[in-house]
Amino acid sequence: MKNHGSETTHWDHPRMSELFQSMADLNAIKFSAYRTGMKLRRLQKCLCLDLLSLNAADGIFQQHELILQNNRTMDVPEMISCLSTIYETLAMDHTSMVNVPQSVDMCLNWLLNVYDTVRSGRIRVLSFKIALILLCNAHLEDKYRYVVRCVADENGFIDQRGLGLLLHDCIQIPRQLERLLVRRQQHRAQRTQLFQHVVVMCKVDFLQAPTHPRFPAQMGNKSHIEPVHFLSWLKMEPQSMIWMPVLHRMAASETAKHQSKCNICKECPIVGLRYRCLKCFNFDLCQNCFFAGRKAKHHKLSHQMQEYCTATTSGEDVRDFAKVFKNKFKSKKHYQKHPRVGYLPVQSVLEGDNLES
Repeated sequence: MKNHGSETTHWDHPRMSELFQSMADLNAIKFSAYRTGMKLRRLQKCLCLDLLSLNAADGIFQQHELILQNNRTMDVPEMISCLSTIYETLAMDHTSMVNVPQSVDMCLNWLLNVYDTVRSGRIRVLSFKIALILLCNAHLEDKYRYVVRCVADENGFIDQRGLGLLLHDCIQIPRQLERLLVRRQQHRAQRTQLFQHVVVMCKVDFLQAPTHPRFPAQMGNKSHIEPVHFLSWLKMEPQSMIWMPVLHRMAASETAKHQSKCNICKECPIVGLRYRCLKCFNFDLCQNCFFAGRKAKHHKLSHQMQEYCTATTSGEDVRDFAKVFKNKFKSKKHYQKHPRVGYLPVQSVLEGDNLES
């Protein structure tokens, strides 16, 4: 594959090329958070990382002495050695699902595509660990806690450099998948914009709000944040990281069956994610119709929607009915005054290529 911007050429594993080509149909998904989530889920399963537990990954990192080495870089042989241990471990429990040589080659290929676009043959240990942890099989909050610990100092705080490196490495994952949809000339301007935005958000929300009960007054304007505050920010599903909770919701809903009928394509039961309109009475959408932005006679894309990963309980049905009833009496002026961000696309927030120092 030729990169005309850097005038470099790199090779993709044939299976990896097939995987990326198969993702072309997902570009029709209207909302990029879901488009990226679907692509990541397909990638996760193809790389067999959905079989890797966080504890197993951490144990292998310790075995290869990567726990306290986050700031150094690792070369290709070292990456292959660690990946081989990972996939050999997975193959012991999933013999028919894991082809060790192919999985090692493909995962290495993906890591280099994400973090070594100039093909220097080296990436940061931190980048290596973050990528594998974010796509392993674990609870979302456990993943967040793990990667945050990777950039915390000996006192448990995160400074601006650590925050920048963490977000940079996280955002490279969706960036690589969406690279064909983004113009190269946007990168440098958006790098500065994203870094400043996140640092300011964390400082304003978590350090400059001494009146909030969570924040002691003595914190003042320090140049670092506590992990618990950054984790709270992540739980708010900021646009730059929303693809992670979306990925988890998609994985959780894959086999879910909802005893409802899609009002557009008439699928019944709805399998996967289910969307209930909180403006129209008894109006449901399957994930395919929602992703495509399909509309009905009285239903509009601007209507507030409730997403369900699993079948609803009677209590949730009653709650939603009450919301629909309440929304029926809200005027257009109310929605103009209180616009909902809802399921907006993830902005093309990209950090620059050179954060190695």
